[in-house]
Amino acid sequence: MRSLLVPVIGGYLLGSVPVAVLVGRAHGFDPRTVGDRNPGFWNVMQRVGGRSAAPVFAGDLLKGTAAGLLGLAASGARTGRLGTVTGAGVLPVYAAVGAAMAGHAWPLFAGRKGGRCVLTFAGGFAVICPPAFGLGLGLLAATGIGGRSFARGARVAVFSLPALQLMFAPAEHVAATGALMTFIGLRFGQAALADHATGRHRSQRLGHRLGRLATRPGTRRTGARA
Repeated sequence: MRSLLVPVIGGYLLGSVPVAVLVGRAHGFDPRTVGDRNPGFWNVMQRVGGRSAAPVFAGDLLKGTAAGLLGLAASGARTGRLGTVTGAGVLPVYAAVGAAMAGHAWPLFAGRKGGRCVLTFAGGFAVICPPAFGLGLGLLAATGIGGRSFARGARVAVFSLPALQLMFAPAEHVAATGALMTFIGLRFGQAALADHATGRHRSQRLGHRLGRLATRPGTRRTGARA
C-alpha cells in the first residue's frame, strides 16, 4: 500500500502545480479566461510567444516525469532493458503518472480548473518507456519540420507512443498506456462540452438583450407598408 499511496499522493500534488496559470499571471492574464481557456502551453504560447511560454512546456512535461520517477523510487527503482519499467515498478509508476494527470486536469492549487494533460502524460511516458519516448521525439521533429507544423508533429508523436512502446514492452503495458491516454480524450471531451454550453449561454443572453430592446417603449418597428 505504501508503494502506491506515496506515488499517488505525490503525483497528484506535482500535477496540481499550475505552471501555465503562474506564467500567464506573470504576463498579466489568466489562461483559464482567454483563448480556448485551456491552462496549457499552446494557449499561453498564442498570447506571449514560444520563448515566454517555454517554462509552461518544460514545467508540464517535468510534472509527469517527476511523478514517474517518484513511483519508480517507491518501487525500488528497478527497470528492464533500456530503462523501461518492469516488475514491481509498473503499477506504482503508472499510478503516479495517472495521478499527476489527474492533478493537472483538476489541480488542487488552481480551483480544480486544469488542462488537457498531454504534456504531463508525455513526461510520465519518458519514465515508463524511455526508448519509445526517444523515438517519439524523433517523429515530432521529422513530422513537425516536414509539415511545418509543431501541433501536427506533436499529435503524430503522442498518438504513436503506444505502437512504439510495443517494440520494448509487453502488450499489457501498452494497454495501460492506452488507459492513460483515454484520460486525455476525456479532458478534450469535457472541454468541448464546456465550450458548447458557453456558446449556448452566450446565444441565450444575446437573444434576451435583443428581446428587451424590441419591447422597450418607443422602440421603432419596421415592416412592410400596407
